[in-house]
This record gives sequence, C-alpha cells and structure tokens, in this order.
Amino acid sequence: MLWNGWRFLSGLFALVALIGCDSPSSATVAQRRASGKKLQIVTTTGMVTDLVRAVAGDHAEVIPLMGPGIDPHLFKPTRNDVKKLYEADIVFYSGLMLEHRMEEALEQLAGSGRPVYAVTEKLGRQRLRSPPDFAGQWDPHVWMNVQLWSECLPWVATNLGTLDPEHAAEYRQRAIASQAELKELNDYVHRVVQSIPEANRVLVTAHDAFGYFGEIYGIEVRSVQGVTTESEAGIQDVNALVDFLVEKKLPAIFVESSVNSKNIQAVIEGCQSRGVTVKIGGELYSDAMGAAGTYEGTYIGMLDANATRIAHALGGSPPERGFRDKLAPFKD
Repeated sequence: MLWNGWRFLSGLFALVALIGCDSPSSATVAQRRASGKKLQIVTTTGMVTDLVRAVAGDHAEVIPLMGPGIDPHLFKPTRNDVKKLYEADIVFYSGLMLEHRMEEALEQLAGSGRPVYAVTEKLGRQRLRSPPDFAGQWDPHVWMNVQLWSECLPWVATNLGTLDPEHAAEYRQRAIASQAELKELNDYVHRVVQSIPEANRVLVTAHDAFGYFGEIYGIEVRSVQGVTTESEAGIQDVNALVDFLVEKKLPAIFVESSVNSKNIQAVIEGCQSRGVTVKIGGELYSDAMGAAGTYEGTYIGMLDANATRIAHALGGSPPERGFRDKLAPFKD
C-alpha cells in the first residue's frame, strides 16, 4: 500500500516535470525581484514555516503545506501540493523522517534540481534522541527542545542567502536575532516546568513527541504510542500505562491537537475501572501548532501554551500573561 502511494506521487511529480518548470537560481530570483515579486518558499509543518518566516522576513512569501491539526507522520501531498512544491524557489522541511510519506517525493524534487533542505540537516547527531522502538532512526521532534531547534536557524539563513545573495546579510542578522529570542523562551519554559512539584513532574501524552522536551526541561515523559503515529498502540501498551498511573496517582494526563484521543481515553477508562480518577489536563501542541493568526499559531506561542498547560494541570505555578510579560517574574 505504501509503495503504491509512492508510485502515485512519482507519477504526479513526473507529470509536473513534463509541464516544465525551470530550476530557480540567483539570477532568476534577481529577475523576479526586479519585477516586484517576492521569493516563493514552500514549507511543510507549522514549526518549519515559523522558523523560515523568522529568517526570511518581508523578502519572501512562505507557503505552508500543513495547517493546524495536521499529523506530519501521516501527511501525503495532494496534486495541488505537488504543484506548489514545483513552483517554489526553495523548499524547507523538518527532516529526520518526520514527513515520512513525503520522503520519496522530496527526494525526486531535489533530484530535479530544486533547492530542497531539511532544517535539521546540520544538527549534530550526537545531540539527537534515538528511541529503542524507532528502528534505529532519530526522534524527529526536535522543536520540543527550544535550544536545539534554534540551532536550525543559521542553516535556513545560509540557504536563503545562497539563493538570494542580495539579502544574505539580512537573513543572517534575522537568524541571530531570532536565536536570541528563543534563548529567552528556552529559559522561560525551563523555569515554568520546574515550578511543578517534583513528585508530579511526569508528562503523559498520546504519542512520544515530548522526549526532547522532557530531557532539557527536567520532566519524565510517558506515552501510549511510540515516536511516530504510524505505530499502533496495543492493549499491553494501554495496560502498562494504566498500571503506572494507578501507582503514581498523577493529577492529569494530556491529549494532543494532531493525534486521535482514543488511546488516552482508553487509559482514563482503564484507570477508572481500578478506582483511580485521572483527568485530561488540556490539549497540547505536539506535531502541529495552533490556528493561524493566533498566539498558539506561532512557535513561541505553541511552546508557551504547552508549558503553561502542563504546569497548571500538574500543580505548578506559571504566570498568567503572555511569554514576554511572563518572563519578567523569573528574571533574577
């Protein structure tokens, strides 16, 4: 079935290639700029989109393929998506097999001469997680570690500058400025999570998207499913988590905006059958951000909302206002 899906995508890409689209170059980009047109950038997830927009600024139109609530593990591009990819001057995706069902399509796109880059490409592999249930692959949920995600910014700036040398210095400056802002966010999220009583610092979610979050911010992470939502949670997985929660007596567990909540509901029902009440502490943003145009629809808002909801539900004491105002009480 998966092979047939890839063959279908291959056919779509061949069709678009036959239509004829010249590979973009610095010269063609300069010509388009002279006519008042912006750089056309296509991105995959919301997190990649926000990262690229932070670097590109007003010099580009950034077009995301995946909106709020879309699971990138399961996403397959439509004919319209393929058209957008081939019309782009440059394409950025997350990488590390996150967009697993797009891998071959992206490889074919790169093979046609288009500039296609994984934003995580230059991250040192010694910094990445490799969960035992993920067949030797790297955990792709790098954005859950704000510090690590911010290290993708220079690579984005480098590739935009190569395609658009006229604004290369500005891309570098914007990347540096964004890194400084994300350093503040990283410090803030750490302080918020650490406000949770130590006995309650356990984050239980639908799938294993928060491993990087747990490592850097000091909270144990448990989940029903593995790293990818393509994996299926079995009855043994549910029962093991029920056993853990009955023993731990945590005040809350969490659903995710881009993952079906049926497995979490099964865990809650399992706990109830054993006389333990576990509530849903809120909806977290794991593989997708919030709605476009909202605070949660930005990378900073996504991480802020997650940290705040986790801390509130588990007995912590985060401030009540937005990130920049919230940061003040934690500064020495």
